[in-house]
Order: sequence, then C-alpha cells, then structure tokens
Amino acid sequence: MQTRLADFIRDSDAGREADSILRACVHCGFCGATCPTYQLLGDELDSPRGRIYQIKEVLEGVPPTRTTQLHLDRCLTCLSCETTCPSGVRYGRLLEIGREAVDERVERPLRQRFARALLRATVSRRRLFAALVAVGRVLRPLLPPALGAKLLARRDGGPVPDARHERCVILLTSCTQDALLPAIDRAAARVLDRLGVSVIVDGTAGCCGALRAHLSDADGARAAARRNVDAWWPHLERGAQALVMTASGCGLQVRDYGRLLADEPRYAARAVRVSELTLDLSQWLAREWPRLPGPLTRLAPATIAFHAPCTLQHGQQLRGVVEPLLADLGARLAPVRDAHLCCGSAGSYSLLQPALAGALRARKLEALLEGAPEVILSANVGCLAHLEGATSTPVRHWIEWVDERLSLAMR
Repeated sequence: MQTRLADFIRDSDAGREADSILRACVHCGFCGATCPTYQLLGDELDSPRGRIYQIKEVLEGVPPTRTTQLHLDRCLTCLSCETTCPSGVRYGRLLEIGREAVDERVERPLRQRFARALLRATVSRRRLFAALVAVGRVLRPLLPPALGAKLLARRDGGPVPDARHERCVILLTSCTQDALLPAIDRAAARVLDRLGVSVIVDGTAGCCGALRAHLSDADGARAAARRNVDAWWPHLERGAQALVMTASGCGLQVRDYGRLLADEPRYAARAVRVSELTLDLSQWLAREWPRLPGPLTRLAPATIAFHAPCTLQHGQQLRGVVEPLLADLGARLAPVRDAHLCCGSAGSYSLLQPALAGALRARKLEALLEGAPEVILSANVGCLAHLEGATSTPVRHWIEWVDERLSLAMR
C-alpha cells in the first residue's frame, strides 16, 4: 500500500512505524473472514481492511470525523486478523497509532469522556476497584443488569501455600481478577507448589497497563510498565525464574513492555528482559508437568469446553497449550465451533460497546454449549466474567479446575 503521510506524523517514530505497517498491507481482504465485527455488521468500514484505509487517510491528513472514531472504537482488538494475515500486517499496533491520532482531533461526547475517565480512574487501581466491587455486590439489585452480571459471586479461594521452595516465580495479581476472583491466583499458587515452585507477589506492582492502552492512554500504559519493572527487577536479580501470568490479557501487555519503554535509557534493557521472562501459566506448566509426583489416573472423565481468549490465541499466539494439560486430568474436550472468534469481552469493550459485545457473547455461548459441557473453562478473567453473566453453565478459570483435579488425583 502506497502512503504519503502528513507532516504532523511523517518524521515521528509512530509515523515511521505506521508507514511500514501500511506498506505491508496488500489489500487481500482475508482479514474480513475472521473479523467478528465485520461478520456481525457486514460493513467494510468495520473490517480490518476498512479500518486500515480510514487510519491511512487520517495519517495522510484527511480530517477524521466522529464516524471515523466510531468505526475504530468498534474494533475489539482481538487480533484474529493478524493470525489470518498472509502479509504479517501488525494491525493492532497500527490501530493504536490511528486511535491516538483520531482522539487528538475529534472530541468525544461528554458521556463517552466521562465513562472512559471513570474506567481509567477505577479499574486500574486495585484497592479502589476492590472496594467498588464489594459495594457493588451489596447493591447488585439496584445496578444495571449488564453491570450487575459482571460482579461474580465470590468463591472461596482456599489456602495459599507458604513460600518454601528454592525455585520461585513472580505472579502478577490482575486488578480485576484480584477483586472479582482471587481464587484463581490461589489455585495457581497451589498447583505451582506441587511442582516445587513458590510464588512471589510484590505489593508495589500494580495494573499491567492494558486498560489504559485500550483507552488510548499511552502515557498511562508506560507509567504502569515503569512501576512494574521497578517492582519486579529486584526479585529477578535474586533468582526468580519467570513472570507467570494467570490472566492472558495481562500477559500480552507485559510482553509488550520492551517496545513500550524502548526509548527510555533507564528502563529499556530491563523492560526487554521482563518481556522475555513473561510466560502464560500454561507455558510454565507445560514445561513442568513431568515433575508432578505420582500417576494422574483413575479420575472420572469430565466433558469441558475450553474458551481460548483472543489475548492467548491471537495476541500471544499460544494455541493447544492448555488443552493437553486438561486432557491429562481426564477432560473430554468438546469441540468448539469458530473457536477463533472473540466472545465480546475485550477488556473495557463490553462496557463501552454493550450491544455488539452481547451479540458476540450469544454467538460464543451457543458454540461453547453445543457439546453439552459440564463446565466452560477460560484463561482470562474478563472473558470469564462476560460469559458467566449469560449462562447457567459454570464458567471457571482452567487453573481452578486443574487444582481441583490434582487434589483428587493425589489423594
């Protein structure tokens, strides 16, 4: 794709990056076949190719409008198009640049500005968000149904093992996960303990920055990255072997720290190292699985449906890693039609685009439930909360199920 970028961006790092991405696109349109919003709306402007054209026009100096902003807002950033693209177009990064350029030139309506500011001010602050969740659970009958459905019933997390092993990993406690479902990290700590690995949770670390990145707050995302690098670096120097993520959305963001802080001399090298050492929990367990003591036999089979979040399968390009672990513990994996499509959660998307998110969730649940599973398992708390709010079938994090099955197998 030929480009003639405007003066305002041509000689900037973002402009050079955008120019390179745009030139990689060959207009093939394969991305449309796997784009959830294009499948729902049938509008070329709500497809990756259509959004690329709109971003190109803006970067070439065509004034954007509220309609331009709307089509970019409707993108889930699921990155299914990146998995599909034969030319390797880095659509997700181009969308970040395009959204920032549009938001600088188009003022949002007051209601949107308030909602986005409220999300930035609350969800990324762990203690404040936890307090709001606690209050929300009490006031659930008074809340809008779509919001109340996301306030999952608190589950007993069980005990947390003492730090007793020489081998250790750092665990990022997700802002939303810690408030909504702390049982997930507790289950992860117990499974890792069985493998001879202790968990470090540093209280000075905070939000990974993904929410702020989704809301075009690049400065806030970089500030979160700097804070977390400062928190984790001493533990890495003392021998922590990896940063293990139980929320695939957080994992994708932390893996991007090297790029986010590449221009900051104080942080660049450390951020790259942090990104290199960041693993999804499934990756770590796949390596360590042979260390489990005793046979994993005599477990009654269980039919489960595994929902692979977009941040896992498209963002981190991790497919087929969780499923063998589940199968080893007696899972019969029900086939899931169109497993590559987004469930509609997409971070803050389900709150900011509730109609589209609800339609995508209905499609996803229909596919997940076709095999009559006993439970739906996922790898990201946002997807889990989004799905559970609209089905009577239990929806859990896969590590909770693994923890329970290991407890049964090792009795």
